[in-house]
Amino acid sequence: MLRALRLPCPWGHLGARGCASDGTAGGCEIQVRALAGSDQGITEIVMNRPGARNALGYVFVSELQDALARLREDQHLRVLLFRSAVKGVFCAGADLKEREQMSAAEVGVFVQRLRGLMNDIAAFPAPTIAAMDGFALGGGLELALACDLRVAASTAVMGLIETTRGLLPGAGGTQRLPRCLGVALAKELIFTGRRLTGVQAHTLGLVNHAVDQNEEGDAAYHRARALAQEILPQAPIAVRLGKVAIDRGMEVDIASGMAIEGMCYAQNIPTRDRLEGMAAFREKRPPKFVGK
Repeated sequence: MLRALRLPCPWGHLGARGCASDGTAGGCEIQVRALAGSDQGITEIVMNRPGARNALGYVFVSELQDALARLREDQHLRVLLFRSAVKGVFCAGADLKEREQMSAAEVGVFVQRLRGLMNDIAAFPAPTIAAMDGFALGGGLELALACDLRVAASTAVMGLIETTRGLLPGAGGTQRLPRCLGVALAKELIFTGRRLTGVQAHTLGLVNHAVDQNEEGDAAYHRARALAQEILPQAPIAVRLGKVAIDRGMEVDIASGMAIEGMCYAQNIPTRDRLEGMAAFREKRPPKFVGK
């Protein structure tokens, strides 16, 4: 039975949040790393399932859902970065070998769970960044699409290739890709199952940045981390509310969106950070935001 596949994954010594850096503690496929020093406030979700190229299997999805549930409550987290510990791969998409062992009913339930996972990523309160240093296919690209920002190596390969496997995107791809690129282009990419390089994806607007890959194979990660460092000094409550205003506003007409913006703005008015921002401007010094 599929339930037997789920393994307990204790949170290891990395900031009391994640598995050991070699991924061996508890057999974890998802590791959580809270960075320190000048990077404090950045937390990384590291995908580490090398034997299956980070495919979205039962254990992988369970551990990722558990990690997100824990991190949602972390008020010190300012940016969440998704990266891979498997060189040349971000996430290869569905675990088709595991999927073959499921009944039709189990497939439907599991894909619904995948859809819920992507919704959880999209609704994560802090900004999220996908560092795509390799293949991001099918569900792997859907995971990246659920993030707020995407950075890709020039050599990365990505696409919603489900139609080449007799499937269609089922974890948000048919909804998030057209919202990202427009309806006609999204239809073309999904109908053809076309694969794009990081450079092509940047040209189309699918990723925010494309960078030349380095010998270590982690150029996108370093650019994503630099982007996270740009977000870190900003007022965290204002950033989170800005995310809410954009995400919810994009789903409604502009008049309703303006009302949502107004409600978010009102929530920010009584914060200490707003007063700190004005004081810092008046005193000609950098602000020190505390998230209150």
